[in-house]
Amino acid sequence: MKKSLLLFSLTLLFAALLSLAIGSIFISPADLWKILRGIGEDKFAFIVWNIRLPRTVLVALTGAALSGSGAAYQGLFRNPLADPFLIGVASGAGLGAVLAMTVQWPYTFWGLLAIPASSFIFALLTVFIVYFFARVGRAVPTTNLILTGVAFSSFATSLTSFFMLRSANEVRRALGWLLGGASQSGWTAILAILPYLVVGLGVLLLFGYRLNLLQFGDDQAQSLGINVTRTKTVILVAASLATAAAVAFSGIIGFIGLVVPHIVRLWFGADYRRLIPLSILGGASALLFSDVIARVVLAPQELPVGIVTALAGAPFFLWVLRRVKNQGYW
Repeated sequence: MKKSLLLFSLTLLFAALLSLAIGSIFISPADLWKILRGIGEDKFAFIVWNIRLPRTVLVALTGAALSGSGAAYQGLFRNPLADPFLIGVASGAGLGAVLAMTVQWPYTFWGLLAIPASSFIFALLTVFIVYFFARVGRAVPTTNLILTGVAFSSFATSLTSFFMLRSANEVRRALGWLLGGASQSGWTAILAILPYLVVGLGVLLLFGYRLNLLQFGDDQAQSLGINVTRTKTVILVAASLATAAAVAFSGIIGFIGLVVPHIVRLWFGADYRRLIPLSILGGASALLFSDVIARVVLAPQELPVGIVTALAGAPFFLWVLRRVKNQGYW
């Protein structure tokens, strides 16, 4: 466990340094090291501390939130295809974010808090709607989950487009969010997102053992001493809170919550006490690498990071779907 955490932490550090160095102006490792020590050139220092570092932190937090919540959804539903994007939670959270944007909150700490709050309410509502319509008896079949998630995601996306067209003054802001990536700039957005992520991901880290017990089924988990209903509710709320915070400030970014937890599970096993923290670190690293690719592939033009994650994640999803079909859930 310690070795894997160290490996993932070093990978995250490398991804963060790469994100700080690469952009429209390349900053060499030597100059970056001087800036981080406080002795670099003023123009480069301004770029690093006021532009790239806030973006790097926000992208890393977004990847951590999506991947950590994706791992929790997969464990909660006992389904490797469950993630914030595929079951419609991200689209529902996005609808809540756009609705909050139409109110034209001021760009302050408290104004920005309203956006993830609205996202959270809609994300939680989406989970309950999708779970309710996909459930057959006490089971949630994979096909039902995907079809219900896709249907609700399309519905939420249509409503999102409608409200964007109705809110002419906020269309630019909403479009920047819709494209995916770090649509907010500066440290204010990070301060606004942190309370949601600390609570959401913190709860998921604490509930790793309970997620392990849920894999045996509700009856077995109940006999082992946990309150199944309360545990599922807490995990559901925490995962939705993390997802909503990520979507509110970075837009809809697909497949990170599916790909990273699945890779971690293949490499390190399905113990959620290990899986969730490694997924959080891995998700942060994966999205940072994707963001760097989005900056350089068509430089000086910058691609939305959601395009990069979709191009990488869609083939992986097809592979997972085939694996589920041939070998069962795990």
